[in-house]
Amino acid sequence: MVKIKRINPPLFIISGFVITILIGAILLALPISSTSGQSFNLFDSLFTATSAVCVTGLVVFDTGTDYTVFGQIIIMILIQIGGLGFMTFGVTTAVLLGKKIGLKQRLLIKESTHAISNAGLVKLTLSILLITILFEALSTLVLTIRWYDEMGFIKAFYFALFHSVSAFNNAGFSLWPDSLTRYVGDPVVNLVITGLFITGGIGFTVIMDIYIKRKWLKLSLNSKIVLITTGLLCIAGFVFVLILESFNSQTFGQLNTGERLWAAYFQGVVPRTAGFNTIDIGQMLATSQLFIIFLMFVGASSGSTGGGIKTSTFAILVLSLFAIIQGRSDISVLKRTISTDTILRAMAVILSSLGVVMSATLLLTITEHSLQRNFLEVLFEATSAFGTVGLSMGLTGDLSSSGRIIIILTMFIGRLGPLTMAYALAQKGVIAKMRYAEEKMLIG
Repeated sequence: MVKIKRINPPLFIISGFVITILIGAILLALPISSTSGQSFNLFDSLFTATSAVCVTGLVVFDTGTDYTVFGQIIIMILIQIGGLGFMTFGVTTAVLLGKKIGLKQRLLIKESTHAISNAGLVKLTLSILLITILFEALSTLVLTIRWYDEMGFIKAFYFALFHSVSAFNNAGFSLWPDSLTRYVGDPVVNLVITGLFITGGIGFTVIMDIYIKRKWLKLSLNSKIVLITTGLLCIAGFVFVLILESFNSQTFGQLNTGERLWAAYFQGVVPRTAGFNTIDIGQMLATSQLFIIFLMFVGASSGSTGGGIKTSTFAILVLSLFAIIQGRSDISVLKRTISTDTILRAMAVILSSLGVVMSATLLLTITEHSLQRNFLEVLFEATSAFGTVGLSMGLTGDLSSSGRIIIILTMFIGRLGPLTMAYALAQKGVIAKMRYAEEKMLIG
């Protein structure tokens, strides 16, 4: 057995995700998981398990009709583990059993939760679990009441629980083959589902910061930037979709004014790594699809259940651009200065993320050439996988075996982060014994 002290925290976390995915794939491949009574192909089960653990939502089989209740519950458990991180459950179990959380375990918690400091890590972990239970329980209650007349109590409760877990963890798995299109104009479903994935997407550290301090001026710089960036992106998405799709008869053509507003709101905020849809993504205008690709690439916030480069990373990029334009050597915002190390890390995340998305897109254009797919559809699929979003223009079900491998790897890298993967595989840093003279270079 490999001891924790022999491996670094990122490698341990990656190993944990891999083991969880493999166990999930085996369980989903069992005949008891299939409504047909026959075993699913292990490779297809691996795809579904990866999508669930990486809280993506891309599927090759319909969750509601092809999987039994046993299979659906396995998917739901994988979503919960993947969204919160297996370290959260490990720490909770250890605390309940009265075990002491040592330094090594605390380092793993810090890496898993993306915490800024080492203080209060166990409390943060337990708070994450409590917050999750609270939000999912409340939303399950509301949705059960909403669907009670349609389905009866038992089915309504089960559907409410599944979609609450899926939404809060930004997974996008649905028990309906058309996702949530039947509820395009339903205020309760729209508000509950979006409320869940927006809350889950802003990050647990931000939620805790808001709960403890409760005043805007007392919030940390990270919380303020996350909230401002999230709000601006949600507003931009709503306005952009509403204006553009109003000219599209394939999406908004059959909707009344109220339904159009709800559809624009839902599809404007859902690319923040959630994966549900209330209108057909494949029928949207190319301009709208391209804007959704941008939103999926940015994704949610650090320490959340979502993916993407994260809102804070995007904000730092924009602030850096403004600072350069204004001729300033440092980046300051809200009366605080952002460190050079943070800026360089943000740039590294963006460049490595672009590399992953472009590489996946390039490979998919080769492997899926026989399907005659357009470039935008392939780029959309690759970005959705990297951002762990789960939205698709219809390519997922037609992917070749090679294409599915590419998407599996992209989902995995997107969930853990390109830098986490790099750190896990990199050797220990070596401090240079000398520093060479600087020389100017032409830029731009």
